[in-house]
Amino acid sequence: MTPIENVPTTNLVAIVILSRGKCGLSKCVTRYLVGMAAADLLVVISQPLLMWTAWIYFPQSFLFITPVCSLARWLIFASTAASVWLTVAFTVDRFVAICCEKLKTKYCTERTAAVVIGTVSVLAFLETVPWGFTSEPLVIIDGVPWYCVLTSSYKYSSSWVVFEMFHRIFTPCVPFFLILLFNILTARRILVASRARRRLRGQKSGENDKDREMENRRKSIVLLFSITGSFILLWVTRLVFYIYQRISMNFVYYSVMHPVYIVEETSGMLHIISSCTNTCIYALTQSKFREDLKNAVIYPLNWILKLIQRI
Repeated sequence: MTPIENVPTTNLVAIVILSRGKCGLSKCVTRYLVGMAAADLLVVISQPLLMWTAWIYFPQSFLFITPVCSLARWLIFASTAASVWLTVAFTVDRFVAICCEKLKTKYCTERTAAVVIGTVSVLAFLETVPWGFTSEPLVIIDGVPWYCVLTSSYKYSSSWVVFEMFHRIFTPCVPFFLILLFNILTARRILVASRARRRLRGQKSGENDKDREMENRRKSIVLLFSITGSFILLWVTRLVFYIYQRISMNFVYYSVMHPVYIVEETSGMLHIISSCTNTCIYALTQSKFREDLKNAVIYPLNWILKLIQRI
C-alpha cells in the first residue's frame, strides 16, 4: 500500500483510540478530535481512493460514469470544507476554554461540541452542493455518459467565477484568518496568565516545583498550535494555486512534466497529507494517546503469539 492508501487506517485508529475516552482529554475536546478525524477520513476516501486509486486500477469501473464521478467530486469539496471548518470550531472552543471563564462552563461541553460539529458538517455539505454540477461527460457510449470534465460554463461563466471566489474565500481564506486570530489571542492570554501565576506562586512560597495547572495549559496550547499550524502550512500551496489558476484561466495541461501541473499535484498531495497529520500530532503531544496506540499494536501480536504457543 502507498502512504496515501494507508491514511484511512491512520484515521480509523485515531477515531477508535479517541472514542475510548482514555487519552486524558476532556469529553468536549475528544468530540472535536473525533469529528475532525472522521472528516479527514471522508476526505481520503473521496479523493485518493475514489478518484486517484480508482483511476489507476479501475479506469473502466462504474466510478467513472458521469453522475457517479460528479457525486465523488462534490464529496471531495464537502468533506474538505467540513474538515477545515471543524478545525476552526476546535480553535474557537480552545479560545473560549482559556480566555472566556464565564462562557466556558456553558460552551465547552460535550453537548455543545456535538451540536457545533453537526451544524458545521451540514452547512459544509450544503455550501458545496453546486460543485456537483461543474462536470459533464467526456464521451457517451451506448447512451451511458462516461468520465467527468469541467463544463465550459464553469470555466468561463461569470456566475461560476463569483461562486468559486466565494467558496475559496469561505474555505480556506476565512478559516486561515480566524485560526491565526484566535491562536494569537489564546497565546497572549496564556502568556499573561503564566506570568501572573508565576509571580503569585513566587510570592506565596518561592517553590520551584512544577505547576500542574500551567503544565496542563502548556499541553493544551501545544496540541492546538500543532493542529492549526500544520493545517495552515499544508494548505498554503493549494490556496496559492487556486488564485493562480483563476487568474491565468489555465485548466488543461498536455504534459505531466508541465511545471504548473506538478505544482497542482503537489498542492493536492499536501492537502491530502493534512488529513492524516493530526494522528501523528496526537501521538507526539499526548502521552496517553501513545500508550493506547502502543497497546492497540501489542494486543493482536500477543494474541497471535498465544495462539502459536497453543498450536
